[in-house]
Amino acid sequence: MIPLFRSLRPAQWTKNFFVFAGIVFSLKFFEIALLFKVIYAFIIFCFLSSSIYLINDVRDIESDRKHPTKRFRPIAAGKLSPSLAVIIAAILASLSLTAAFYLNLPFAFVALSYFLLMLLYTFLLREVVILDTFAIAAGFVLRAVAGVAVIAVALSPWLVICTILLSLFIALGKRRHELIALEKAVEHRKILDEYNPQLLDQMISAVAGSTVMAYALYTLWPETVAKFRTHNLVYSVPFVLYGIFRYLYLIYHKEKGGRPEEILLTDIPLMIDMVLWIISLMVIIYMK
Repeated sequence: MIPLFRSLRPAQWTKNFFVFAGIVFSLKFFEIALLFKVIYAFIIFCFLSSSIYLINDVRDIESDRKHPTKRFRPIAAGKLSPSLAVIIAAILASLSLTAAFYLNLPFAFVALSYFLLMLLYTFLLREVVILDTFAIAAGFVLRAVAGVAVIAVALSPWLVICTILLSLFIALGKRRHELIALEKAVEHRKILDEYNPQLLDQMISAVAGSTVMAYALYTLWPETVAKFRTHNLVYSVPFVLYGIFRYLYLIYHKEKGGRPEEILLTDIPLMIDMVLWIISLMVIIYMK
């Protein structure tokens, strides 16, 4: 059971917290019935993403065995059989998608789209330069859209823009770390042969600045001010700016970025910044 649980990659479930963005920014966080729906959506995406991780580990079993850290994954290490992993993945995906249809139809279609996109990424898109990072970003966007669909509120284009920019920033940082940190990186991930540090640095710079700018514009947008009935949301921008700068520091100075979920769970300054950002949002939006 322990190898199976490790293969579900519970640390990466932090990515699914994007489903909570919709209920926070729709001013409905304290509506208990809707909050429980989002919690159910979060659980569904955790199991759905874990099914993809199992399939991914089975597909990459040979390359993972040559990787300095991935070789310790249960499937690559021989502690979990590939056939059992595929069966568990099929069960998790079936249960998750069935549960999604019980919540509501729009949410189910988003969940199904996420599952199909991740399958497409696993078997095709991750070998296509630039589109590989866009596929990762689209996965985050679908998580955020799912959080909106499950409570049936209007989808803000700003949510889509900010999510795709932030997720591209994280994905490109991961690619840079893999390219720099791994010896014979191409043997571990073929697509890395299409990148070089200079290209990735320029792309990271572009999306990092765009992420901060998009969020800042969102806080100042007339419709945002009218919706929240306050101009004070702009005071949450410094937390976003610090978070981007801290992540850049970890990528370029500490040579991290290969495992974003690990950074989010272990880097104390970044964790404090995220907590303060969330608190600032709650105070500004809900406690006027």
